[in-house]
Amino acid sequence: MGRDSALRPIPIGVDDFKKMRDGGYFYVDKTMLIADVLSSGSEVQLFTRPRRFGKSLSLSMLDAYLNLEFGGGGTDGSKG
Repeated sequence: MGRDSALRPIPIGVDDFKKMRDGGYFYVDKTMLIADVLSSGSEVQLFTRPRRFGKSLSLSMLDAYLNLEFGGGGTDGSKG
């Protein structure tokens, strides 16, 4: 962890990945969740976590990865 990470704001109440990414907030990388979701082969995913534990942010991150509207992502990594 670099020294500048201590200066980043903590995103209390921020549940939008684009806002998190563009705002320079402190963020714990959960991108391995994308690999788990895509490789599971399930039609339905159940995210059971306590309240205020990042469920909406994780779904927003998955949306940003797969949605061309965000300007990147897709399973092949190509830009939209």
